[in-house]
Amino acid sequence: MSQTGEAIKKRILAVDDDVIILTRISSILRSDYELITINSGMRALRYLELERPDLILLDIRMAQMDGIETLRKIREMESRKDIPVIMLTGVESRDIVIESAKLGICDYLLKPFSSVALLERVNRVFEQQEKEEEEQ
Repeated sequence: MSQTGEAIKKRILAVDDDVIILTRISSILRSDYELITINSGMRALRYLELERPDLILLDIRMAQMDGIETLRKIREMESRKDIPVIMLTGVESRDIVIESAKLGICDYLLKPFSSVALLERVNRVFEQQEKEEEEQ
C-alpha cells in the first residue's frame, strides 16, 4: 500500500512495433496496471537500463530487432534477466515457441487476442509471483 492507501499498480512494459496493438493492450490493461508502451526492441532495452517493470509483453516480429533477439539481450542483463515475459505474435510457429521457451518466457499469446485472454495471462503471472513470494 502507498502512503495514500492505494495499492501500488504493477508495471507492465508492452513492446510492439504496431501502434494498433499497443493501443489495444493499453485499453485492456491501463485500468488495472501501470502500462508503458514502446515500439521497438532497441528502445525497450534502453528503457530497461533505467527501469524495472514487473512484466514484459514482447512482440516477436518487429523491424530492426525482433522479439527473440530483444529477449536474448534482456536475459543478458544481470538485474533484469528474471523479469517475466509473455511473447505476443501473429505467427504460429513451433520453432519460435521452442526458442522463446529456451529463453525462459512464462507464456505465449497469439494475435489477435481477446481482452479476456490477455488479462488471464497477465493475472496468472502475477498470481504465480505472489504465490512464490509467500512460499519464501
